[in-house]
Amino acid sequence: MHKTLLYAAYGWLLLGSTLHFCIDVVSQYWRGRRTPGVETTLYYGLHSAYTLGQVLFALVALLLICQGVPFFDEWQGSVLAFAAAAAWLTVCFAFVEYREPRIVVGLFAVLLAGAAFTR
Repeated sequence: MHKTLLYAAYGWLLLGSTLHFCIDVVSQYWRGRRTPGVETTLYYGLHSAYTLGQVLFALVALLLICQGVPFFDEWQGSVLAFAAAAAWLTVCFAFVEYREPRIVVGLFAVLLAGAAFTR
């Protein structure tokens, strides 16, 4: 059950952050929804960096779990993942005006807590 919840947590983070990038950056860029300017560049930069960090973290975690590295099975991996989730939620509440990225990170934290309690 523990491994299944770990796969679900990091798989959800990967899927959610990829969809966030596609919707908030790629889709708005293709549709020309935002007028060119400094604010638009900062918007695209914030969302791109935010989702890239989540995607890379999730990919590395999934690769380590698949290879059987016990880092995320131990308390150090859980602390690192909860610290990352707290940092992402802080950025969400401070800078992101949409609620969906908050939901993605919140559900990731819930799945991660479930994995930590089934250890």
